Amino acid sequence: MNIFRLAGDMTHLMSVLVLLLKIHTIKSCAGKSQLFFFFFFSGFSWTLSGEQIRDDFGVRLRICISLKTQELYALVFATRSYDKEQDTFRHFFLVLPCLLLALVMNEKFTFKEVMWAFSLYLEAVAILPQLVLLQRTKNIDNLTGQYVFLLGAYRAFYIFNWIYRYFTEPHYVHWITWISGLVQTLLYADFFYYYFNSWKNNVKLHLPA
Repeated sequence: MNIFRLAGDMTHLMSVLVLLLKIHTIKSCAGKSQLFFFFFFSGFSWTLSGEQIRDDFGVRLRICISLKTQELYALVFATRSYDKEQDTFRHFFLVLPCLLLALVMNEKFTFKEVMWAFSLYLEAVAILPQLVLLQRTKNIDNLTGQYVFLLGAYRAFYIFNWIYRYFTEPHYVHWITWISGLVQTLLYADFFYYYFNSWKNNVKLHLPA
C-alpha cells in the first residue's frame, strides 16, 4: 500500500458514493452508463465473491463479498428508468472485441485468466457510453461531472501507483493491466480538460459535440 494506491481507492469509493447519491436524488439512472452498472455491480463483484482477487491486479488476495447481494443491486439499478433518447451508444459492440482480445492477449490461456483479461479490457472502455452521453447533454449537473471526474482520477492515481511499485518492488511487471489502465485514462483526457476549465472559470460544465 502506498499513497497513490490509497488515493486511487478513495477516489473510486467516492465516485461510487456520488453515483449512488445521484440515483437516490433523482430516483433514476438517467445519464448513467448501463454497461458500467452491469459489470461493476455484477462482473467486478463476481471476482470478489469469496474468490481470490489480485492486489493491483497482481498479488492474489481473498475478500468475501456476497455475489448474490451485488446481483440484486444490479437488478435494482437496471430496472430504474433512464434517458433512452440520449443514451443510444451501442455498448454491446464493445463486449465482443474485448472478449476476442482477451482470448489472444492474456497471461495464461485458462478460463480464469481469460476472464480476468476480458474484465480489464472491458473496464478500459466501459466509460465510453457515459462520455458520449455527456457530449449529447447540454446541461451536465455537478454530481454527474464529479462522478466521471472521480472515476478518471481513480485510474490516474493507479497509474502513479504502478510507476511507484515498478521502481520499488522487484519483478513488478503487469503489461496487460498497465496498457489497459493507460487507455482508460487517456479516454478521460478530453473530459478532464473541460472539467478543469469549467472549475477554473466557474462556469457550467459542457462538452463539445
